[in-house]
Amino acid sequence: MTGRKPPGMTWETWIDRQIRQGMENGDFDNLPGHGRRIPDLDKTHDEMWWVRKKLKSEQVSFLPPTLAIRKELDDTLEAVAAAGTEAEVRELLAGINTRIRRLNATATSGPPSTVGPVDVERAVERWRAARAEPGNETAEG
Repeated sequence: MTGRKPPGMTWETWIDRQIRQGMENGDFDNLPGHGRRIPDLDKTHDEMWWVRKKLKSEQVSFLPPTLAIRKELDDTLEAVAAAGTEAEVRELLAGINTRIRRLNATATSGPPSTVGPVDVERAVERWRAARAEPGNETAEG
């Protein structure tokens, strides 16, 4: 292939010629991804696609702190449900309550926080009741 377009030849003609010569020479045979569908080809154009893809591949999430605490609270409540001891439940709840109080006292940007600290005693009672239900494999004696 030539490195420069010859004078007097249109760009389209020169490019088509380069492609045709490459095809004849087999330059396009056995390329990676040959015959596979181009991912996300039918999706709408997003200028930040590469940033979103990188964050997803690195398993990184960026949410304003007031929204991130909601997700963290949900994750903590799931961990509480699976906790094996009351001490573990109290430790999980103390940790999330500390983070909620800190955020509520310092958050200055993003949407307002609508999350308040968890009532530890009420949560422990619910945890005990769930463990005492018949048919619950984690119920004690």
